[in-house]
Amino acid sequence: MKKILLHSCCAPCTAGVIEQLKDDFEPTLFWYNPNIFPQSEHDRRLNELLNFADDLGIKVLYGDYDYQSEHKFWLKKIAGFEDEPERGRRCEICYRLRLEATAEMAAAINKYHPDSFDLFGAELSISPHKDSEMINIIGEKIGKKYHLNFLSANFKQNDGFKKSLEVSKSHNLYRQNYCGCEFSRK
Repeated sequence: MKKILLHSCCAPCTAGVIEQLKDDFEPTLFWYNPNIFPQSEHDRRLNELLNFADDLGIKVLYGDYDYQSEHKFWLKKIAGFEDEPERGRRCEICYRLRLEATAEMAAAINKYHPDSFDLFGAELSISPHKDSEMINIIGEKIGKKYHLNFLSANFKQNDGFKKSLEVSKSHNLYRQNYCGCEFSRK
């Protein structure tokens, strides 16, 4: 089993990806999502992920970051792209920010605990609202920077998203109705 640090944005998407990875990977989940708005939604998604992972016995790493300052940091990063459509430049910046944090975490852990992670990845590509090609290009570039392999995937293939809906329903997971940021709510 390959050990992967998998960025997670919510329990429903993660559930579908875990289902696809379960035979070949030992996942540890990583939560860093300063894009999610408002804070109550951010916290609700994190708690749902923690409960889901606990039920499955999967570890979750998450930073004890101050939501307000991290969200302001995220808003500065995407400034000028607020009106971009989903899958546009705003999303590209957001993917990069979260994938970079994931790779940085995996590399830091591997530095002190060698071979903790064979690779890193993200469950983002399971969403029909996300551009898997863009995610994979960004992940590959970041992987080179941190000397880590990135799991390139399009988890929505082969009815991946549909299966994630089924897994979510069987676990009675809270499913949000927008990607996360205040601009995707429009």
